[in-house]
Amino acid sequence: MQATITPELEADAQLVSQNSRSKVIVASLIGTAIEFFDFYIYATAAVIVFPHIFFPQGDPTAATLQSLATFAIAFIARPIGSALFGHFGDRVGRKVTLVASLLTMGVSTVVIGLLPTYATIGVFAPMLLALARFGQGLGLGGEWGGAALLATENAPAKKRALYGSFPQLGAPIGFFFANGMFLLLSWLLTDEQFISWGWRVPFLLSAVLVIVGLYVRVSLHETPVFAKIAKAGKQVKVPIGTLFTRYKKATILGTFIMVATYTLFYIMTVYSLGYGTAAKPVGLGIARNEFLLMLMIGVVGFGVMVPVAGQLADKFGRRKTMICITLLMIVFALCFPTILGAGSQALVMVFLLCGFMVMGLTFGPMGALLPELFPTEVRYTGASFSYNVSSILGASVAPYIATWLATHYGLFYVGVYLASMATLTLIALLLSKETAHQSL
Repeated sequence: MQATITPELEADAQLVSQNSRSKVIVASLIGTAIEFFDFYIYATAAVIVFPHIFFPQGDPTAATLQSLATFAIAFIARPIGSALFGHFGDRVGRKVTLVASLLTMGVSTVVIGLLPTYATIGVFAPMLLALARFGQGLGLGGEWGGAALLATENAPAKKRALYGSFPQLGAPIGFFFANGMFLLLSWLLTDEQFISWGWRVPFLLSAVLVIVGLYVRVSLHETPVFAKIAKAGKQVKVPIGTLFTRYKKATILGTFIMVATYTLFYIMTVYSLGYGTAAKPVGLGIARNEFLLMLMIGVVGFGVMVPVAGQLADKFGRRKTMICITLLMIVFALCFPTILGAGSQALVMVFLLCGFMVMGLTFGPMGALLPELFPTEVRYTGASFSYNVSSILGASVAPYIATWLATHYGLFYVGVYLASMATLTLIALLLSKETAHQSL
C-alpha cells in the first residue's frame, strides 16, 4: 500500500531539506572555532602578558596566580550563559540564540583588546578585565550547546557522533590559530613592543572573525528537530526549571562525564605553557616561541583524533568508547610527570603529542553524547549546562591547582590530580546508559 503523504509530513520534509549537510557542518565548525579562538587568546595572554600589565608588580608568582584567577571568572559565567542562552535556544530556536552568543563573546573579546593597563588606571584595570572576561564566559556558555545541536539535530541517526565531532574540531582549530597569532607577533615584534601593544592585535582582529561567523549563521534555517517541536507548541516555559526537576540525574552524569576532558585540556595548554616557559628550577626554561610552536604541533594530533573518536563512538557506542578512552587517560596521567619532568625538549614534545591525542579522543564524542542525554525540549539547556558546570569543576581550577601542586609537592601530584578527575568521569560513565541508538 502506498503511504499517504500528509501536509504535516510534507512540511517536515521541507524543513529537513532547507539546510544542506555541508552547510551545517561548516557553520557549526566555524562558529565554534571563532569562539575558541577568542577564549584561547585570553588563556595565552593570561600566562604571557596579563601578569605584567594588569596587576601590581612585585612577586611574579602572585601576579601569575591573580591573572589565572581572572581566567577562572569565565568558567563561573559559563553556567549562567548556558541557562540564559539555553532558555532562548529551547524556547525561540537554535539559530537566533547562536547568533546572540557569538555577538556576546565577540564584543567582550574586542573590549579586552582596548582596555587600559594597571599603570594607567590602577586597580580599575583588573576590574574591567574581570568584567570583560565574564562576558566572554557568558557568550561561550551558550555557544557550544547550540553548535553541537546544530550538527547532531541535522545528522543521520547512525552518524550523529561523527557529525557531532565537527563542532569539536573548532577547539583545535581555534587553539592553533590563537597560538599561531601570538607566535607570529613574537617573531615580528620585540618583547617591549609585544608587551606594550602587540598582545592587543589578536583581540581586535577577532572582530573580523565574528563578522564572518555571523554571516554564516544568519544564513542558516532552524534545525528540523526543533522546528517540529515549535510547530507543535511543545516548548517548556522554563527549561532550566524543567531540567532541575525532571532531568537531574542526566545533568549530574553529563557534568562528570565531561570533567576529565576539561581538566586534561587546560593542563595540556595553560598549565604546560606556564610550566614549560618558566625559568629553571621552577619550570623547564624553554623559550616562549619554541614552546608555542611545540603546542601548535601537538594540537594537530588533537584535531586528527576528534573525528576518529566520533567514528569510533558511532561504531561501538558512546559509553563503551568513552570508558576505554578514560582508562587511557588515567594511564597517561600517571606516566606524564616522568616524561614532562625529564626536561628534554624531545620528551616534552612526546608529552604534548600524546596528551593532545588523548584529548582529541575524549573530546570528539561529547558533541553527540551530551545532547543525547536530554529530550528536545530541554536539550540546549541540558547539554550546555552540563558542559559548562563541568568547566568549573575541571577547567577553571585546573591551571591553578596544577601550579600549586607542582610548586608544593612536585609534578607527580599533578598527574595524580588528573587521574583522580578521570576516575570521576569513569564512574559517571559506568552509571550512564548507551545513547547511540535512541532517536533525537
